[in-house]
Amino acid sequence: MSSGTINVSVENIFPLIKKFLYSDHEIFLRELISNATDATLKLKHLHSIGQASGEYGEPQIEVSIDKESKTLTISDQGIGMTAEEVEKYINQIAFSGAEEFIEKYKDQQGEEAGIIGHFGLGFYSAFMVADRVEIITKSYQDEPAAHWSCDGSPNYTLEEAERTERGTSIILHIAEDSTEFLEESRISELLRKYNKFMPIPIKFGTRTETLPKPEDAKEDDPAPTQEVDNIINNPNPAWTRKPSDLEEDDYKQFYRELYPMQFEEPLFNIHLNVDYPFNLTGILYFPKLSNDLNMQKDRIQLYQNQVFVTDNVEGIVPEFLTMLRGVIDSPDIPLNVSRSYLQADGAVKKISSYITRKVADKLKSIFNDDRDAFQQKWDDIKIVVEYGMLTEDKFFEKAQKFALYPTVDGDYFTFEELTEKIKENQTDKEDKLVVLYASDKDQQHSYIEAAKGKGYEVLLLNSPIVSHLIQKLESEHENTTFTRVDSDHIDKLIQKDEEIASVLNEEEKERLNSLMSEVIPSEKFTLQLEAMDQEASPFTITEPEFMRRMKEMQKSGGGGMFGMGNMPDVYNVIVNTNHELIGKILATKTRKKQERLINQSLDLARLSKNLLQGEELTRFIQRSYDLIK
Repeated sequence: MSSGTINVSVENIFPLIKKFLYSDHEIFLRELISNATDATLKLKHLHSIGQASGEYGEPQIEVSIDKESKTLTISDQGIGMTAEEVEKYINQIAFSGAEEFIEKYKDQQGEEAGIIGHFGLGFYSAFMVADRVEIITKSYQDEPAAHWSCDGSPNYTLEEAERTERGTSIILHIAEDSTEFLEESRISELLRKYNKFMPIPIKFGTRTETLPKPEDAKEDDPAPTQEVDNIINNPNPAWTRKPSDLEEDDYKQFYRELYPMQFEEPLFNIHLNVDYPFNLTGILYFPKLSNDLNMQKDRIQLYQNQVFVTDNVEGIVPEFLTMLRGVIDSPDIPLNVSRSYLQADGAVKKISSYITRKVADKLKSIFNDDRDAFQQKWDDIKIVVEYGMLTEDKFFEKAQKFALYPTVDGDYFTFEELTEKIKENQTDKEDKLVVLYASDKDQQHSYIEAAKGKGYEVLLLNSPIVSHLIQKLESEHENTTFTRVDSDHIDKLIQKDEEIASVLNEEEKERLNSLMSEVIPSEKFTLQLEAMDQEASPFTITEPEFMRRMKEMQKSGGGGMFGMGNMPDVYNVIVNTNHELIGKILATKTRKKQERLINQSLDLARLSKNLLQGEELTRFIQRSYDLIK
C-alpha cells in the first residue's frame, strides 16, 4: 500500500469545489457517468483498431445504492486504470490556478455546471456529496487492480485490489448533508434528467417483466414474470440516427419519449445533421403554439455527446425558435461561459445561422409540397414565423416565399399574391398600396362589412406582435401601407381622387358642430364632421392607425414611442353629414330630443366598437326601450 498527498496548489480545493458548485451539486452524477461512458467508448475504439485483446462484449454502466453502508456506486466495464494511471490522472491533477479560477468564475455560480469537467474537475465533483470516495479499477491491460481512497483532504491511499473484471467502480460514501442521494427516487430522477440518452446502457436496479402465458395455461393462471435489468436510458435516440433510417412514426415516438406528458402530436419536425464547419445533430419539433410568447420557451434540450446540459438554449438557438421543442447536440458549443460570450462566439453564430436556414428551408419545402396542409397549420405556427421575420433578416427574406396572410373569409395569400390581388382596387390617389386588416372578426365586424361592401380585401392579422410585423413590412415595402379597418371611416381608408359634396351648407355645419360638441364628451372623443356616402353609418368611432399601433408596439415589448404604452386610447367620432339621421337631428325642435338622438347614435357606434360597458350600457338599454315605447 502507498499513500501520499494529491498534487494541488491549495489544500482547501475540495471545500472550494463544493462551495463553488453547491447550488448545482446534483451534477456530480452526470460527471461520473460521463467519465464511465468515456472509458467504455475508449475501450470500444481500442478494440476497433486491434489494440485491445479479449471480448468487448455488451458493456453497461451500473448505478447502485446501499442504504445500510450509505454508499452510491457507479461501475463501468470500460478501459479501467492501472495504479500508475491512477497516480497520473487522479493524484497529479494540475490545479495550478485553482484560486484564480474560482475568483474568475464566482459570478457565474449556478450557470452551466459543466464547467467542472472542462477544468479536469469531473471526478472530484464526487466530493460535493461524499465525505469519502473510493476507486476500485482494473485496466484492460494485464496489470493488477488498484484501490484508491480519499476522505476529501489532499491525503489518499493507493493499494492493490482483488478485482478481476475489467473496468472501474467509483464508491461514494455519502455525506450527512447529502443523504437525498441515497434515495432511489432521487437517483432515478437525475439519471433520467441527465443521462436519458447516454450512448452506453445504464442499469439502475431491476424491474419485473411479464412474460406470455404458456399455451397450456388456464385462463385464470397468472402470467409468469421475470426480473430483468432496469435500463433507464435509450443509447440510440432518434437524433443520432440518419434521417434516411427514420420513418414519421419514429419521430413521433421520440417526441413522446422527450415529452411524456404532452398528449398533442407535433405538427412537423426538422432533422439537423451537419459535421462541417461544426458538428451538430438534433431534431426540432413545431408544436401547436398559443399566442403567449412567454409560456412556450425553454423546451429545447441541449446535449453534449448525448449528455444533457440544459434546457435554456438562449444564445445558441435563434430567439424566435426557442418556442419550439426537441434536442440539439453539439460538442462544439462552449457551454461554460457567459451568454454575452456566446452571442459573440463565431462558432455559435454559425450554428445559429445554420439552424435558422434549416428551419426556413423546411417550412418552404412543406409549403411547396402541400400548400393546403401548410395553410391548415398556419395558425399554429404563425407566431414563430412572424417572430422570426421580425428578428432575423435572413429568415425574413426566405419567409417571403411561405409566410401567409389570411383574409377574414379564410383565404390565404403570400405577400406577392396579396399585392397582385389588391393592387387594382386598393391603390390610393398617391399610388400607394393600402393593405386593410382586422385583428378581431367579431369586434370589428361592422367595419369589415363596410370595407367588403367597397370590394376591398381585408386580412385577419391577430397575433400579439402584429403591430411590429406590419411596421417591418412597411419598411421593407416602401410603397405599401397597412391600415386597420377601424382606423378611419370607409371613404378615407383608401383615399381616392373623388370628393363627396356635403348636403349641408356652412351655417348648418356650424350649427351641427356646436350641437355635437356640447353633447359628445371631448375628453373621450375627437369630433370630425365628414361628407360621406349617404349609405355610410351616421356615426363611426375610429382609432387613428399611427397612435394605436405605437401603443400596441410598446405594450408588447420594444418599438413604439417612449411613454405611449401608458397613454389613454385615442378615439375619433366621425359624423356623416350626408346621412338622413343628421338632417333629422338638425330639424328636431327640442334640445332634449336632439340630445337623446345624438346619445343614442353615439352609443350605437360605441356598441359597434365594443366600447359600451357598465353603467353606460345600462343607460343605453333603458333609453332604447323608451324610444320604442
